[in-house]
Amino acid sequence: MDYYELLGVSKSASQDEIKKAFHKLAHKHHPDKGGDEKKFKEINEAYQVLSDTQKRQQYDQFGRTFDQAGAGGQGFNGQGFDFNWAWGNGRQNQEMEFDYEDLGSVFGDLFGFGGARKSNRKDIKKGKDIQVDIEINLQDTLKEITKKFNLNKYVVCQRCIGNGAEPGTKIKECFSCRGTGQVQQVKKTMFGSYTTVGVCPACKGEGNSPEKNCNVCKGEGRVKANEEIEITIPSGVDSNQIIKVEGKGEAGKKGGKAGALYVRIFVKEHPVFIRRADDLFMQEQITFSQAVLGDEIEIPVIEGSKILLTIPEGTESGKVLRISGKGIPHFQSNSRGNLYVELKIKTPKKLSKEQRKALENLKNEGL
Repeated sequence: MDYYELLGVSKSASQDEIKKAFHKLAHKHHPDKGGDEKKFKEINEAYQVLSDTQKRQQYDQFGRTFDQAGAGGQGFNGQGFDFNWAWGNGRQNQEMEFDYEDLGSVFGDLFGFGGARKSNRKDIKKGKDIQVDIEINLQDTLKEITKKFNLNKYVVCQRCIGNGAEPGTKIKECFSCRGTGQVQQVKKTMFGSYTTVGVCPACKGEGNSPEKNCNVCKGEGRVKANEEIEITIPSGVDSNQIIKVEGKGEAGKKGGKAGALYVRIFVKEHPVFIRRADDLFMQEQITFSQAVLGDEIEIPVIEGSKILLTIPEGTESGKVLRISGKGIPHFQSNSRGNLYVELKIKTPKKLSKEQRKALENLKNEGL
């Protein structure tokens, strides 16, 4: 029996062609679909050899007499693995999409053939991160400020100081795992014996356990409580910026590292100023005479005070004047953006007799 003939491919066929041929024949001959079980196993055997580069080279050189088990344990040739079982139990009553190239890694992860994955006790005990949103005024961005707020979260148990043990009692090494936080189990199946490594159920991966659990936290080392948090918000902060505060998230279990606190900032809209990056924009109305003759007017600034702004003669409506250094501070910097003032000429809706007469005189003069 030639493997290439079984799959209906040439000896120069690519791996992709071999895979496609196998899938097509497997659909046709699978026992669950009324196919020939013997033929199905022969196809599996052929595919497991030809889909493996090293086994394929050995097969091309020596034929079916090569030692399939010599390349790394018992071969997947039907002698040590029942493909019919794997197929039938893995995807019953479903469309077949099983990729046997990944079979070794799949079963390696499942049965621990590829080596044990060690549990990380620090990760197990670490507290969760917390995110909160804080709203501030635009004026608050001018300088560094502090904000206080309360959070209901896990905090370190004050009775046991976080170790989970009742004061006056000892913390003992776990008898089951000898302090490693992991246990091994040897199991026998139709595939042979295999060893699994997992989290110790006795100590839940921590490697030790209190002689007597704390009466307050019941051995967890932390309790739910309100905690007042104070954070510093730097100058120049903008909406959607996030400040990370290490150690202010939830307390970890039994002295584990606390999570981080992520504070997302939202800056309220201002009734006068519009912020774009670190610059501020505003509109100011002026009269026709101020636009024509020029003037000096007071305008507000973000600090809450007022400054003088000079309007040049012959100013047109929509002209923008720049005032340097009156915007928002650059993030964590002493320098600031600019303030841009757009001038709008105000057209009066009602005129007094004197105003109307004066405008008519100007009109007669060509203005």
